[in-house]
Amino acid sequence: MRKQAALAEDSGDIDLTPMLDVVFIMLIFFIVTASFVKESVIDTDIPDQPPVTEITETPSIIVEVRANNEIWMEQRRVDIRAVRANIERMHAENADSPVVIQAHVKSTAKMYVAVADAAREAKVNSVALMPVSDSI
Repeated sequence: MRKQAALAEDSGDIDLTPMLDVVFIMLIFFIVTASFVKESVIDTDIPDQPPVTEITETPSIIVEVRANNEIWMEQRRVDIRAVRANIERMHAENADSPVVIQAHVKSTAKMYVAVADAAREAKVNSVALMPVSDSI
């Protein structure tokens, strides 16, 4: 009788209910603890081919401030009081021209500011400083 009881227990089906409970608990645990990454994306409309634009260089209005604070424009020495008039004349010839101030590193900031103010008084919005270290 004991052999029959032992055979009956061994040939019995495996109860999967506890294993399924463990699997569902693990699934719920992983879903709750998972961090969901939300990627932030910027929508852009990229054209098929970039438009072809012709790049034309506009000549710059160059003002040189030398080491001894002399101001030179168009290969001639200019008084600080005449800088605005010269910039206005050159700007009238080409309205897109920026003013580039080539100031020597030994020149004073006062001269650079005076030339930049003259350019702004001449209604030129684009003024750039280009420091020059060697003798001009």
